[in-house]
Amino acid sequence: MTDDFIIRIRDLKTAYGSHVVHEHLDLDIRRGEIIGIIGPSGCGKSVLLRAITGLKEPAAGSIEVFGKRLETLDAEERAAVERSWGVMFQDGALFSNLTVRENVMVPMKEHTELSPQLCRELADMKILMAGLHADAGPKFPSDLSGGMRKRAALARALALDPELLFLDEPTAGLDPITAANFDALIRDLQRALGLTVFLVTHDVDTLHATCDRIAVLGEKRVLAVGTIDELRAFDHPWVQEYFGGPRGRAAAGH
Repeated sequence: MTDDFIIRIRDLKTAYGSHVVHEHLDLDIRRGEIIGIIGPSGCGKSVLLRAITGLKEPAAGSIEVFGKRLETLDAEERAAVERSWGVMFQDGALFSNLTVRENVMVPMKEHTELSPQLCRELADMKILMAGLHADAGPKFPSDLSGGMRKRAALARALALDPELLFLDEPTAGLDPITAANFDALIRDLQRALGLTVFLVTHDVDTLHATCDRIAVLGEKRVLAVGTIDELRAFDHPWVQEYFGGPRGRAAAGH
C-alpha cells in the first residue's frame, strides 16, 4: 500500500492575483488512508482541496489523481474522474430549496442515467449510511440541526459510491458529542467502503479519532507529513504548540 498513491501533487503553486497561497508544494496521498490536513488559519487548507478537485486552477505544478494529470484531460475524461470522488464542503453547501433526498440525488442526475425511482431508492440508502433516519429524506436543510445537515452533506458526497472522499472541516461548529459521533462514522465508512479520505480540519480530537497520517501546511508548502507521534517530535513552533498545547494534550489523553 505504501507506494500506491491515489493523489500526487508536485511543485504546486496557487495564487489569488499577487497573493501566493502555495508554492513548491508536494504531497502524496496513499490509497485507503485517512489523511488529515492541518495548519494555521490562512495557510490554504481549503484552497488545496479546491485545487485538487478542480475548483481552483493552479498557477503552476501538477496534480495527479487516479494516475491522471487533471490539467491534461478533456471534459469527458475529467467528468469520469470526478465521478470517482465525493466532496463535503465546509458549510455543507446543501441546496436550501431541495429536500435532503433531492440534494443527494443531484450528483446522480448529473452523472448517471438512472431512473428517478432508482435514484430515490439509492438516495435513501445513502441517507441511512450517513447516519440519518429515513424520515430525514423529505425534510429541507432548514429543518435539520447542524449535525444532521453535516450528515446530509456526507450522504450527497457518497451519492456516486466514490473511491475518494474530500471533507472540509466536517466537525466545525458541532458540539463535542456530535463531533465524536461524526468522527466514528467517518472511520466506519472508510473501513467498510475502502475509501481514501482527504480531511481538512483544525480539530485535534478528529485527528486522533480518524487519521492514519497528517500533513501540516505552512509557509506556503507542506512542512511535514506523518503520524501524530511523528509530528509531536517535529521541531517546528506551530506544530509543537498544536500538539503540545492544552487541547493537543487533552486529545492525546495526557
